[in-house]
Amino acid sequence: MYKFLLTPKWIALHVVCLLTIGLMVTAGMWQLGRYQDRQDFKSEVNSRTAADIVPFETLASQPPADIEWRRVTATGSYVNGKDFEIVNVSQSGASGHDAVSGLQLADGTVLMVNRGFAVGTVTLPAAPSGTVTVTGRIRQSQSAGTGQASDNGAEQLTQIRRMDLDALSQQFTQTVQPVYLDQLDMQPEAAALEPVVFPDLDGGPPHLSYTIQWFIFSLAVIAGWLLAVRNAANERSGKPKKKKVPPIAEHYASGG
Repeated sequence: MYKFLLTPKWIALHVVCLLTIGLMVTAGMWQLGRYQDRQDFKSEVNSRTAADIVPFETLASQPPADIEWRRVTATGSYVNGKDFEIVNVSQSGASGHDAVSGLQLADGTVLMVNRGFAVGTVTLPAAPSGTVTVTGRIRQSQSAGTGQASDNGAEQLTQIRRMDLDALSQQFTQTVQPVYLDQLDMQPEAAALEPVVFPDLDGGPPHLSYTIQWFIFSLAVIAGWLLAVRNAANERSGKPKKKKVPPIAEHYASGG
């Protein structure tokens, strides 16, 4: 009765169904992998941010990727006349700009610090003079994405698009550290700026939902194939298709 499944028409249908299911399962597994990667990233970030605050010097020799998100303290004095403004910044639903300065450490190197956010276009306060101790979150250098313009470090910069340490390092005669800080606190206190907000780790594409959807789609293809096979088999065996009887007709047929 099922020999028809080996005809060219049905073999083509089998192949199409198998390829479709394979693609959907592959897409689902890819989304599941992305979801797991994001969960691992979130766990790693939370673990690092919960770690004790330590002096920056104790972590400075480690690769940037291994120390990002750690909270540290750094003591030094801001390099005079080396203040920058990150333009077109949005934070907590408000547009504004960030204040960036270079903190010279005891070893002579410069640690770039995003001192915080200010709403609107008000003039950002200059970095304070004298020795300060900054508590901040370590971040890696940022780079332009596809189609985005980069800052030209060979030119004198005052306004910048992002914390691109390659560009900013060209603005100093001193060696610039390969990471920067998002300032959380500074002693002694200076002009108030809003600390840079912690990124939303729960944002981004809903990979788990996409995973479930792809698997449901693949099951739907399997169900459709089984239904097509059953209907074709019934037609060849002479069995009539079951007709759905409207509820009102069923009521009168039963003598109700």
